Amino acid sequence: MRLSTKSRYGVRALFDIAYNSGNLPAQVQDISRRQDISPRYLEQIFQKLKKRGILKSKRGPQGGYYLARSPEEITVSDIVKATEGDMLLVECAGGKKKKKGECIFDGSCVTQTVWQEASARLDELFSSITLKTLCERGQAIGVKREQDHRFIYYI
Repeated sequence: MRLSTKSRYGVRALFDIAYNSGNLPAQVQDISRRQDISPRYLEQIFQKLKKRGILKSKRGPQGGYYLARSPEEITVSDIVKATEGDMLLVECAGGKKKKKGECIFDGSCVTQTVWQEASARLDELFSSITLKTLCERGQAIGVKREQDHRFIYYI
């Protein structure tokens, strides 16, 4: 299984907001610069995260995106599910009704249980890692925090 850039960039961007901005709105261009992600692509990802209630936004010169919940309440699983849809390694692991063109062995395939268990374990792992956990890991490895330039004044 490969996670798309939507989920990988989504996790990085939300980590960036939690780590560098806290409760303050973060501007897309700052996240884009720090994480080396296209601002346009970030906006697309953020729309999905807003629909799922993970992010909120504020308009205006002091506006930007901010977390809708605290960092300890947002998991990697929440972000991946918002950007990817589900955590299934293969379609047949979901137990959904068979569609035209899907596997003819659905329900009678011994490997289907392997994919279901692997999907469940991956979801369990991702559900155990919060943005707070990532912030603690970032601090432990020495990721530098950037002060918000909007609030730095020079005389």
